[in-house]
Amino acid sequence: MFLCCLCLPWGPSINGNWGKGEVSAELDEQATSPPGPGEGGLPPRGESTAPNPRRTPAAPEAMDHQGGHYLNKAAVLSPLGAARMCQLFLGCSIMALVSHGAGYSASYGVFCMFVWCFCFAVTLVAFALDVTRLHSCMPISWDNFTVAFAMLATLMYITATVVYPVYFLESECPDGDCAAWGYRIAVTVCSGLCCFPYGAEVILTRAKPGAVVGYMATVSGLLKVVQGYVACIIFGALANDEGYTEYEATQYCVVVYSLCFTLTLVVVALTVSGRTAALPFPFDRFVVVYTFFAVILYLSTALIWPIFSFDQKYGTSARPEDCPRGVCPWDSKLVVAVFTNVNMLLYFVDLVYSQRIRFVSNSAV
Repeated sequence: MFLCCLCLPWGPSINGNWGKGEVSAELDEQATSPPGPGEGGLPPRGESTAPNPRRTPAAPEAMDHQGGHYLNKAAVLSPLGAARMCQLFLGCSIMALVSHGAGYSASYGVFCMFVWCFCFAVTLVAFALDVTRLHSCMPISWDNFTVAFAMLATLMYITATVVYPVYFLESECPDGDCAAWGYRIAVTVCSGLCCFPYGAEVILTRAKPGAVVGYMATVSGLLKVVQGYVACIIFGALANDEGYTEYEATQYCVVVYSLCFTLTLVVVALTVSGRTAALPFPFDRFVVVYTFFAVILYLSTALIWPIFSFDQKYGTSARPEDCPRGVCPWDSKLVVAVFTNVNMLLYFVDLVYSQRIRFVSNSAV
């Protein structure tokens, strides 16, 4: 695939248009025109065809400076390029600080380190592909992929910025370990600052009024990423509490979370892969109908989950005093209840904005 990309005519043709058709037309015109005097190796009239020993050898062919650039300067010298370079700089700084002195441990620390490494790696690959124009070889919708990842990275960095200081940063410098405490403060600050470049990329690439863009650049598409991320938070909270298996009502809630998350993931995957046109039904109608049913299902879970989690008949309304921090089942139930309502509101807003989007037939935008 890499060799195929290198063989493609990346640079603009002579008339300034990109593409293979213009270049091929010019070459065909030159090939079909009959050679005149002095062209095609034929000497002018009246000139001898005998070789001239005094004729100097032809100079080596110079490089054509009118050709296009193989590297995309706009990927660097633009607000979007500046945002991505800030992402790489801050991400590299965070990983260096954590590895050098801040440290991490337990599942929460592993999650934070995964967020920083994952976002840095994907950003580096996306930046390199954009600069070298090799993203055209990727079998995906590049614009949809970049804006979806920028939204996801923003959410992940916000989460890591909140989680890391809660579990690894104390209010005061511990005795004999002030160096690690300072590194952890620096990690928290850099992680918080890195949320802004990713958020800026979302703002720069999101849909403008009247513009034809990919679905993920719209408000509805960005909300799909947020909905999926909130569902992951719910699943993470359920992993610390197996009490939902006691009642069929709470099991129904888990089925709703799983079903909506799966369909959201399918919508994002189809859009990023550019395969929405392959569906046997209209993609826009599928999105609107699915979002409507998601609102209804989440509304039911927003009513059922608190009853079977905090009512005196099925659970406890107050947090137990002996419940350990970080692994308390009551805390997990509270997190599920809060983010259930958050996701219900997100799906409702998504449904409202879906009515304002005008879908075009070409889904590979």
